[in-house]
Amino acid sequence: MKKLILLFALFASILFTEKTFAQITIHANIGIQPLWGPVGYDYVEYYYLPDIETYYNVSSRKYIYLENGRWISRSYLPERNRNYDIYHSRRVVINEYKPYLNHHNNGAKYSNWHDQSGRESIRDSREPRYYESRHHPNHSQYKDYRRNEEHNRKNNSYNEANNNNNSNSRDQHHRDKNNKH
Repeated sequence: MKKLILLFALFASILFTEKTFAQITIHANIGIQPLWGPVGYDYVEYYYLPDIETYYNVSSRKYIYLENGRWISRSYLPERNRNYDIYHSRRVVINEYKPYLNHHNNGAKYSNWHDQSGRESIRDSREPRYYESRHHPNHSQYKDYRRNEEHNRKNNSYNEANNNNNSNSRDQHHRDKNNKH
């Protein structure tokens, strides 16, 4: 009977652990962020480039800029900004819906903003999580990184199940001991 209870406890703890992992949702879009984006952000909706008053929508991979009084969305910068060094420019992360509709406030807020102008770009990062982008120079190492991450996650899950199992066994042992007295 003890073995059956122990087996059931082990199965339940593994099932609970797997269910917990399945319910965790993390917003991350590192793999689709442009290589010129600054490091340190797991999720970005828009980048604002205050020097050229242009927004970049990460999910659509398009630049949004004013042209003849209208906001235009294109996969390329306008001709007037073709020589703009985007890797060494000021880049502001804005995680809000259509920030260009609030451009007057954003322009005023970030016109003199210099806080992160020297921040390293994703392309130049040697942090393995940024290798996810297939355009990153070290993308070939990404599979190894993911394999190690998966291995660590499984080991942590196994260790947690083992710890829960050991705890349940001790609790059952104490209950059995107390019932005898």
